[in-house]
Amino acid sequence: MSFEKALVIENVQKVFNRGTINEKVALDRLNLELLPGDFITIIGGNGAGKSTMLNAIAGVWPVDEGRIIIDGNDITALSEHKRATYLGRVFQDPMTGTAATMDIEENMALALRRGQKRTLRWGVTRQDRELFREKLQTLGLGLEDRMASKVGLLSGGQRQAITLLMASMKQPKLLLLDEHTAALDPKTAAKVLEISDQIINENHLTAMMVTHNMKDAIAHGNRLIMMHEGHVIYDVRGEEKKNLHVKDLLAKFEEISGAEFANDRMMLS
Repeated sequence: MSFEKALVIENVQKVFNRGTINEKVALDRLNLELLPGDFITIIGGNGAGKSTMLNAIAGVWPVDEGRIIIDGNDITALSEHKRATYLGRVFQDPMTGTAATMDIEENMALALRRGQKRTLRWGVTRQDRELFREKLQTLGLGLEDRMASKVGLLSGGQRQAITLLMASMKQPKLLLLDEHTAALDPKTAAKVLEISDQIINENHLTAMMVTHNMKDAIAHGNRLIMMHEGHVIYDVRGEEKKNLHVKDLLAKFEEISGAEFANDRMMLS
């Protein structure tokens, strides 16, 4: 049986510190559907619910109400560990997605064997090395000749590129990119975004990218959503998305939300 939706978020509600003076409605009856192959960029002001949505999908904590369905499988009740089978994720901090004290080859072996039982024969085979070399070569960073280098000695951009490879190695049903270029300088960020596009296209992945950079949100992916107060207020795709400018997004935000866009990082990008 084939399912036409890669992701369905249905009436998802998440409230933090319920019943206290610090109560915060983070996701407010959130609804969103992704088709297979959608690469969706996500923007919004501070506290709009962007990263909260990604955490809800990844199972970082349970949602209060609603359902999350990936590729026809209702994962709402699954633990974060069990959802890992469906997901690949790259975080903002280049240190998060890799083991710094292990070398490139060992990190990639961990990614390759994700979800498998560990045995005494859990080493790196010649076949593995050939695969890793081939994958690293596609990055164009020369890392295929440095497979024995400790990952902790690499630059932030190199680490994010490797994390992207690792996150996509098992062909996840959904790739989550959570401001994964925010900690990089502009030139490195552009290179990592180029690699992201390449990996998503070559592997026909469905992906969601949270970004604070409106230009990047317009330039990448086939669809853009804007979030405000825990739900989607704007959803645009195709030619209409390609023809957008930052000023259009700011105007759209003010028109729909009735508020001014308050996110300095996003405004300055």
